[in-house]
Amino acid sequence: MKKPVLILMLASILVFSGVIFHVQKFEIFAQTEDEKDSNLVSISEIFKDVQGSVVQITRENQPTSNDTPGDENVTSLGSGFVFDNQGRIITNHHVVRDSKNVDVTFIDGNRYVASVIGSDPFNDIAVIDITQNISRQLDPLRLGNSSAVEVGDQVIAIGNPYGLAGSMTVGIVSQKGRLISTEGSAFSIPSVIQTDALINPGNSGGPLINVNEEVIGMNTAGVLSDSGSFSGIGLAVPSNTISKIVPVLISKGNYTHPWIGISASTLTSKLTENFENLSRDFKGVYVDSIIKDGPADKARLQGSTTDQYGNKHGNDIITAVDNHNVTYMEDLVSYIDENKQPGEKLSVTVFRNQTYTDLSVELGDRSNSTKTDEEKDPYS
Repeated sequence: MKKPVLILMLASILVFSGVIFHVQKFEIFAQTEDEKDSNLVSISEIFKDVQGSVVQITRENQPTSNDTPGDENVTSLGSGFVFDNQGRIITNHHVVRDSKNVDVTFIDGNRYVASVIGSDPFNDIAVIDITQNISRQLDPLRLGNSSAVEVGDQVIAIGNPYGLAGSMTVGIVSQKGRLISTEGSAFSIPSVIQTDALINPGNSGGPLINVNEEVIGMNTAGVLSDSGSFSGIGLAVPSNTISKIVPVLISKGNYTHPWIGISASTLTSKLTENFENLSRDFKGVYVDSIIKDGPADKARLQGSTTDQYGNKHGNDIITAVDNHNVTYMEDLVSYIDENKQPGEKLSVTVFRNQTYTDLSVELGDRSNSTKTDEEKDPYS
């Protein structure tokens, strides 16, 4: 009789254990669902808190000789967000372009005229100022620290895609430190934040917000797929760049950027073939061409040369600036733009003819550069 009793007891224990397991599993599942609901509620609350500080910007397009009848009344739409309680609003340069005045519409429908008081086309940032008496209290959005952003952080993009006012999309930070070219310019914006939050035309100039209701970037572009739809890559100017440039735009109307005067790219295994006895895994920035009479030219940096057979031969590879190692083109662009001003000296370490050489470059002003849009892979 003991054996059947023992079997019965074991069966009871297993059944009881199964109940506990399923209960625990249900509790974990329920907890996960609760966390999801809580997360959704928090995002909803964030949107409610900040939507009143995001605006739609309307710009009248200037007529050109190529316009067809009726084009003179066409307008362009973008977004922006409140910077301070004095009526200043931040947006993209490409949203306002060369306009002196634009219309600003809040989510409650109140519309005002704003004047463009400062613009930086190189980092695609502009500041506009509401010139009319404002009938409501403004709530400036806080600028966060974009350097603290991590890949995987949840973000919220708010703007007016295709004129649909007060739209929100949610995503994560896909990567940071991207280098992107600016519309109508031969130069690039450094330290750009990449996100998978949906960015469409009309979102430009709107805020990219973290879960602490801080602006960690300004949406500036969405990469389209071959079919013309959103590819899952949105790009935002980092908030630290905005924090540095906007006060200067308010006080001076423009911002000066340092310029080294080279066309360059990250060294690849293929490019190492342009050098003799260079390891395929050598790291640095390949100097392709030098702008005549520019800062790099005066410092005697050397670009690549082409022989009578059309073959390229490399000369200089930048491996460090101011004793900071340079591996990618992004490293070079970010360091100079974030740490230097026109007229300052930059120590450049180049690898040339199997030896390392240190050169001193006096940086110029990008606005006075002779660079053209046709140059390949340009840099400041």
